[in-house]
Amino acid sequence: MTLHIERARSRRPITWLTLIGVLLLPVLIGGILVAALYNPAERLDNMSAAIVNEDDPVTIDDQLVPLGRQLTAGLVEGSDEIASNLDWTISNAEDAAAGLADGTYQAVVTIPANFSAAATSTAPGGTPEQATIEVATPPDSKVVDDAITAQVTSAAASILGQQLSQVYLENVFLGFTTLGDQLGEAASGAHRLADGATAAADGATALAGGTAQLSEGASGIAGGANQLGSGLDTIAAGIRSASSGATQLADGVYGGANTIEADGIVPQQITDLARQSADATAGAAALSGAVAADVGALAAQCSAVSTDTAFCDSLAAAAADASTAAQTAGGAAQAAGGTSFALDQFAAAAPAEFAARFRTIADNVGALAGGLDQLAGGTEQSATGARQLGSGATQLAGGIDEAGVGATTLADGVAQLASGTTTLADGLDQASTALPSYTDADATSLATVVADPVAADGVGSTLFGASAVPLLATLALWFGGLGTFVALQAASRRALTSRAPSALLALRGLAPAAALGAVQGLLVAGVVQLAASYDWGQWSLFAAMCVLAGVAFATVNQALVAVFGGAGRWLAALVGVLAVATGVVSTVPGVLSEVASLLPTAPAYTGMLAALTDAEGLGAGIAGLLIWSLLAFIATTLAVARRRVARSRDLLAASPVPA
Repeated sequence: MTLHIERARSRRPITWLTLIGVLLLPVLIGGILVAALYNPAERLDNMSAAIVNEDDPVTIDDQLVPLGRQLTAGLVEGSDEIASNLDWTISNAEDAAAGLADGTYQAVVTIPANFSAAATSTAPGGTPEQATIEVATPPDSKVVDDAITAQVTSAAASILGQQLSQVYLENVFLGFTTLGDQLGEAASGAHRLADGATAAADGATALAGGTAQLSEGASGIAGGANQLGSGLDTIAAGIRSASSGATQLADGVYGGANTIEADGIVPQQITDLARQSADATAGAAALSGAVAADVGALAAQCSAVSTDTAFCDSLAAAAADASTAAQTAGGAAQAAGGTSFALDQFAAAAPAEFAARFRTIADNVGALAGGLDQLAGGTEQSATGARQLGSGATQLAGGIDEAGVGATTLADGVAQLASGTTTLADGLDQASTALPSYTDADATSLATVVADPVAADGVGSTLFGASAVPLLATLALWFGGLGTFVALQAASRRALTSRAPSALLALRGLAPAAALGAVQGLLVAGVVQLAASYDWGQWSLFAAMCVLAGVAFATVNQALVAVFGGAGRWLAALVGVLAVATGVVSTVPGVLSEVASLLPTAPAYTGMLAALTDAEGLGAGIAGLLIWSLLAFIATTLAVARRRVARSRDLLAASPVPA
């Protein structure tokens, strides 16, 4: 069945089969593009990749850490962010290289031998090193294969890296808590040390004051000991005089006894001398007792002021001798008193008996003289010891003075130590307060955030964004419009002979193409809906834009062919290429982007994108398509009008040749 529609470059009529082919062209183009390119992340299992794990596990704290195996498991299990996963094969280096060469694998991921060692090199004592993996693709890989492999591999490596960072940061945060506690304990210890140092400084200060008093006491002892030595020398001299007198008395008593025995009378001089001897002996006894008491007191104080034990022992012996001498002197004094009394009582007694008694008294007085000599010697020794004690006490006072200076220096040093320790304790308190403290749960939560501090919300994982469908639909409809005027005549061949206006003739050529474009738009929208399943509101706007774009593209392609002929189809193909080149990526040169923004495909893409997303530009897209349609129809009308003007050479070429 034929239709009254002119066929391009042929006078054969258009059939329904031709129209069906024209209708299906954009549907096939759009369907193939959408089926092949829309959301490839859902069909990652169509790609085969190999994993070569050459990692040598490490041991940390007696625990095996096989990070290469963990990364392999992560790649095989896939990510929650990507709907499907590659078809992974765990292989070796030789098989992977052969598979990459013959096309068995589209990618090979190699985990090197030092992967675990490098990934755990941040542990204390290690040299930090970044762990790396190698991704290889064949030189003839598809355009997006490298991007897909990189995204899947990077996702797995990123997750493993976040896990390692999280564990490391947890230990760091818990280390802050432990360090803070330890600093707090150190601060408490420093405070206790400061208190002890302060007490020690006070004690050292008191020691310095005590040594001054002790030095004064030692100096007083030295003075008293020297005075005692002088007094003991005087006493010793007096005792020797008493001893000499006692000797003389004994001699006199012996002489008196002889005289009494010869003459029978007691001379008055002997009686007086006996009384004097009794008095002197009593004084010597009293003096000897005082000396014995003083020497005994010195002996008692000796151990407190002198470390010379031999001297202290000799001083104690001198005190004992002095006491014995005092007792002897007391006995002699009693004997002398008795002698004096006896002389008075026995003056008239028988001379022979009295002379015997008198000799007995002389013997006692002689013994007294010997005891006084011993007492004098002991007293002289005591005087010498007292002077030695004075010298030792003087040296002790000097040493105590030096000790006092040292104690003062010690007090100053300990006070400085106390001040510095207090400052240290305050600093440790501040450091302990400044350091954060975390529970295990807080450390885990914070480490999770710090390990991945920035998240991009709203970033898709489909490898093709929301603009993929509008771009593919625009391309399908554009090439559908181009295909329409590959089959249909853009400007009627009957334009020269027709009486209809040029605009009407242009409209007659456009009407079937516009109808085909509208149906093409509706069919492309239906194919997209089958693939993407948009909600009714979005799809309705998108379908309307597709219908409008189909009509507008038919109008523009009619104008290109009507004005430029076959070159118009070449220009139409170039427009499609520019739309693809500038719609895939934003890194195209600015000149191409500016040219593409002026093409009729630009408003169609903008309007479709606004219909399916929150992007603005729906009104601008509709207005742009209407303007392009109007301008294209005017250009077609002018081209039809130009065809209605006959040139003479065309008429001559068409006239029959004369016979």
